[in-house]
This record gives sequence, C-alpha cells and structure tokens, in this order.
Amino acid sequence: MSVELEILYRDDYFVAVNKPAGMLVHRSWLDKHETQFVMQTLRDQIGQHVFPLHRLDRPTSGVLLFALSSEVASEVMPMFAGKTINKTYHAIVRGWIEEAGRLDYALKVELDKVADKFASEDKEPQEAVTDYRPLAKVEVPHSTGRFPTSRYCLMELKPLTGRKHQLRRHMAHLRHPIVGDTTHGDGKHNRLFREHYDARRLLLHASELTLVHPYTEQPLTIKAGFDEIWQSLLTEFAWPNS
Repeated sequence: MSVELEILYRDDYFVAVNKPAGMLVHRSWLDKHETQFVMQTLRDQIGQHVFPLHRLDRPTSGVLLFALSSEVASEVMPMFAGKTINKTYHAIVRGWIEEAGRLDYALKVELDKVADKFASEDKEPQEAVTDYRPLAKVEVPHSTGRFPTSRYCLMELKPLTGRKHQLRRHMAHLRHPIVGDTTHGDGKHNRLFREHYDARRLLLHASELTLVHPYTEQPLTIKAGFDEIWQSLLTEFAWPNS
C-alpha cells in the first residue's frame, strides 16, 4: 500500500512535505527490511528526483524540505548548517514546565552501534542550544507510580543548533522527556499514552520552517499540521490546536 505524501509547498526549486511519523527519509542499510521512504515516495509522486536538505528522525513528523536539483541542494545545504533557517517544533513532555527558557547544554556525539562502529568516541561535546516555551498543561487521572495522577505539558521548541536527537536529549536533560521517546524517555509514561490514548509514536512534530528564499529573496514560512494521533490528544486535553 503506497502512502500519498502531503505536499506543503512547491516551486521551481523546492518541494516540502509533511513527513509521517515512523517513515525513514531515505534508504539505509541499517533498515534493510523497510520498503517505504519519503525520498522515493515523493520522487514517484511528483515524477522527478528530490534531494534532501535536512533530516528528521524516523519517529518525528512534520516539515521536510527537498531541493529539486543537485545544484540547488549544494547551494542551499550551507543555510541549514548555519543559523539562517528557523525551525519550530511541538512536543508533549512529562511533567509541568512553568516558564520559558533557553537550554545551552553541549551534547556528546551520539554514535550508532552499527553505522558508527569505527567512529571515535572521544570527540569533545558539541555546542547545543534550544529555546523552549510551555503552551499548555494537563493533569490526567492515570498513575505511573506514587501519585494517582500524571502531569504533561505541551511545549514549543526551537533548536538553535542541529545536533543528533538534540530536542529529545535536551528535554530528557531537563527531566521532562518527550512522551513516546523509547531511547531518552520514560517507559512508564510511554506505556500510559499507548494504553489510555492509543498514542504509539514519539510526540515530537516539526510544525514550521522559516527562511528567506535564496532565489526569490522573499520570506518563506512552511507549516505542517498535526496527524490524527496529535489531533485526538489536543482534543482530549482541551489544548489549543493552532
């Protein structure tokens, strides 16, 4: 069964899609059994090759931008490495965060057991900075331990650097892990969301990408809506869906 990707933006240079949670961006020898990838699906859908400009982790959904030629890709890639592209994410985290803040906490390079088996472990930690802002909170009548209820918060996250798993690792460092994170999160809370809300995904969504278009020089904002799981949680918790 082939997936129809939601196209958020398209011009002569770029195409952006709303990446579904759980879908790999491109083929990887680490995931030989996988059959669906955003790159190949999009290529077949629009009938031309696409070139990824940045990454989203497999479990993360949201705005993913591709170049429509290798020339555009090589010109625009440095923008993603620099600070000229602003990304906004939404996440649901454990516990209540009362105030907005900035976390400046360097991260050691996270090595993959297979892909990075020859990489050096002893690199210096890399600068990693995230702005975070609480938008809404909820207390639900389900226990994960000592207390009869559990608390969660809807967060807006803006990474100012682009480290691997930065938002997941930063929220875990703040002791407010993202719900559904099986690597850096809390299994009890992940299970609560699976059992009570049928939410079986990482609750991290790339909602918006803002940049100055490198060819038209006009500001460009691309937004991606929430999937059904997110929609049902926002309704359930009476949180704003905007």
